[in-house]
Amino acid sequence: MARKKKNYIFENIEVTDAGAKGKTIAKSPDGRVIFLSNAVPGDIVDIQTGKKRKSYFEGKAIKFHKLSERRTEPVCTHFENCGGCKWQHMKYDDQLFFKEKEVTNNLIRIGHLKLPKITPILGSKKQYFYRNKMEFSFSSSRWLTYEEINSEEEIDNRNACGFHIAGMWDKILDVTKCHLQEEPSNEIRNFIKEFSIQNGLEFYNPRAQEGLLRTVMIRISSNGEIMVVIQFFKEDITKRELLLHAIETKFPKITSLQYIINSKGNDSIYDQNIILFKGRDHIFEEMEGLKFKINAKSFYQTNSYQAYELYKITRNFAELTGKELVYDLYTGTGTIAQFVAKKAKKVIGVESVPEAILDAKENAKNNKIDNVDFFVGDMKEVFTSNFIQQHGKPDVIITDPPREGMHKKVVEQILAILPQKIVYVSCNSATQARDLEILAPKYKITKTQAVDMFPQTHHVENVVLLEKR
Repeated sequence: MARKKKNYIFENIEVTDAGAKGKTIAKSPDGRVIFLSNAVPGDIVDIQTGKKRKSYFEGKAIKFHKLSERRTEPVCTHFENCGGCKWQHMKYDDQLFFKEKEVTNNLIRIGHLKLPKITPILGSKKQYFYRNKMEFSFSSSRWLTYEEINSEEEIDNRNACGFHIAGMWDKILDVTKCHLQEEPSNEIRNFIKEFSIQNGLEFYNPRAQEGLLRTVMIRISSNGEIMVVIQFFKEDITKRELLLHAIETKFPKITSLQYIINSKGNDSIYDQNIILFKGRDHIFEEMEGLKFKINAKSFYQTNSYQAYELYKITRNFAELTGKELVYDLYTGTGTIAQFVAKKAKKVIGVESVPEAILDAKENAKNNKIDNVDFFVGDMKEVFTSNFIQQHGKPDVIITDPPREGMHKKVVEQILAILPQKIVYVSCNSATQARDLEILAPKYKITKTQAVDMFPQTHHVENVVLLEKR
């Protein structure tokens, strides 16, 4: 018979720090770290532990003896249940403090790097309603609160449209107002939900694999263009057209209204056929006169306003004079490549996603940029000595890899060709630090700048300039 796991309660513990994945940090009486999900540094709390590891606990504050001065009142009514904005109860200046601290600590502790004077983190002017893309899920099995579960009243309507509850793949939190995307995002989502309930459109049940409505994606560009993509589990022409015509009538300013019929086990749209119902199959983002065509499958930075600041920092770090050959590794849809192209002799972009490269080529053509070339393929297989011999040795490399950082072979190739400068853009300073440590014998860090792309969350971008020793 297995032993029951023992949960501890620690009393009057001060929360001292904020760490990775949005957790805050305290210490147990025996010195072990406790990671908390619902506290703010400066709180004094009683903690009930859940998971116990050899060197740390995971826990939750169950009683607050003193509230931190870093606290603020969350604006969203869904904060306690929704895991999307975990730091909404922390003042924004303090969010920036802990984000900058995490970046600096990762570079020093993981990378063992010597840093120049730290430039203060660049905060976002918009702390809410900053996302240009949101995806909401439908469910006929709405997540119920503790009060609802223990209520004697019968719950007639379990339909929901919102976000997945963390750790519960089949439960959706019904969202009435989300503070991440500007209007008419909430208005569109709530209209679709209410219209569908009133007209008998079934919400999807992932366990039973039945129902009609699966997801809705809403994209709103910085110049006000709107894309709505509805994902249906099966084809029902009558109900589908009823809903789409209702959306078209209610929101005539929608630029692109599309739909998908997806009967497979997951909601991913990247292998699906997207069908245009009204308008065009894309919207445009604009930046310094450059237009970027965005379709339903396109990757584009989800904070348009901060993306512009991030790209300006990247371009400034590169200090281009018009004579340089620039390689843009992990180029995505080529936004950075095109953004720096007017200050470079030529830019070579490399990306593993074929659809992204098609977008990059089309955007460059539409923007009349003729000094960029884009290539598709696995970075470690494309970025080789033969490729460099064919296209030229870069003077500057800009790299913006995914969260796992650069592949070891890519780092080795950079060391083999030794460009004068490397501008490393990262959404994960831990893997960035790992890569920079490998580059450190040949390069010194001369600039570093953290950028807050996602207020109310723990996520942070960091840009580092490396110059050859």
